Amino acid sequence: MEEYQEIISHIFSRGRFGIKPGLERISAILRNLGNPEKNINVINIVGTNGKGSTGAFLSSIMTNSGSKTGFFSSPHLSSFTERFRIDNQEPSEGKIGKIAEKVLKKAPPEATFFEIVTAMGFLYFAREKVDIAIMEAGMGGESDATNIAEGILSIITPISIDHSKYLGTTTREIAIEKAGIIKKSKPVVIGPQKHDALLEIKRIAKENGSPCMVWGEDFYAELTPDGITYDAPDLVMKNLNPSLKGRFQVQNLASAITAARILSDKGFIVTDKTIRSGIENSFWPGRMEMFSGARQILLDSAHNPAGTAALIESLPDYRYNHLILIFGAMADKAWQESILQLAPHVDRVITVKPNIERALNPEELADFCNMNNLKAIAAGSVKNGLELAEKTASEDDLILVTGSIFVVGEARSLITGKNFMPIRG
Repeated sequence: MEEYQEIISHIFSRGRFGIKPGLERISAILRNLGNPEKNINVINIVGTNGKGSTGAFLSSIMTNSGSKTGFFSSPHLSSFTERFRIDNQEPSEGKIGKIAEKVLKKAPPEATFFEIVTAMGFLYFAREKVDIAIMEAGMGGESDATNIAEGILSIITPISIDHSKYLGTTTREIAIEKAGIIKKSKPVVIGPQKHDALLEIKRIAKENGSPCMVWGEDFYAELTPDGITYDAPDLVMKNLNPSLKGRFQVQNLASAITAARILSDKGFIVTDKTIRSGIENSFWPGRMEMFSGARQILLDSAHNPAGTAALIESLPDYRYNHLILIFGAMADKAWQESILQLAPHVDRVITVKPNIERALNPEELADFCNMNNLKAIAAGSVKNGLELAEKTASEDDLILVTGSIFVVGEARSLITGKNFMPIRG
């Protein structure tokens, strides 16, 4: 659809405005659109890691509970329409194209890419009359475009160092920014946090009169041989078996269950049965996602050291002879630390460059690996990397694709045979 591609290309061109903290521009756009966000029950999710998985769990639970549920996420893996799911279904390109046209006509010239896309999410969900809209923050909290809505519930997933140029250089500073998503007198679910981050989140919640449900204090979950057990003072659920894999999903699942139970108290119909079915039917591409064919390929969009640590924790759950790593990264990310974390677990590395302008040169990646006693070869493109890995791996080996969500998205498109839209924000 040529017209759709032109519209989306125009939206992506807004990336030249970069990142601009503040709510003035998104406020102007939504005001010009008639403030669609005021007609939606919004749930805000912020954090450094686990936002997407937590949102996917909650979306699936609420859909299985009978609520029409929108889920706005960023960035996309393969297709731009992934950002605007309703009941886990992507809209058609034609429908999103019309929404985009409407928003662009009302947006000020200086509006950024993410502000345009966020406004599209609010307008689309309002027009489709969703019961709930789960809005995943792009980067920040207080100054994030998604924070413009007066949400009914906030979720804060684990916070670590990321986007330091904009958010702060310590977890405490970043937590203060992220906690700006907390709404006055509205509940907040707090996932596992470092001590200094938790203190700030609790302080800000108290100042806002917002009730807190805190991991390790008000709810908990653990992995057992029979599945995951969710534990709260008034509810214990055993043998939970999520479709999303990875040991780190335990905490994301627990936060989603806790949020769903809060929504139950607000009049939404949520039962133990729909919680269980929602967890079992949840879907989030590119996060510990396994493709089994002639060779085993595991995709995981661990994009920072904390995400890489969570990935490594889950590797013992897989059986393989050798681990072949396909790795690509953005030049502005902490890729050195991630490589060094993975080094003891990897037999060889194939470095690649996704089709993104700010991606790191694969030769530089390979040189760093070889200097640190990690056998590596630069393959060039993601396509070449996959072909090389599949050619050299045995049936008992595992090919792991990670390092950047852009690498994972491009690899997933190649594996599934779907079109890939490489430019995103």
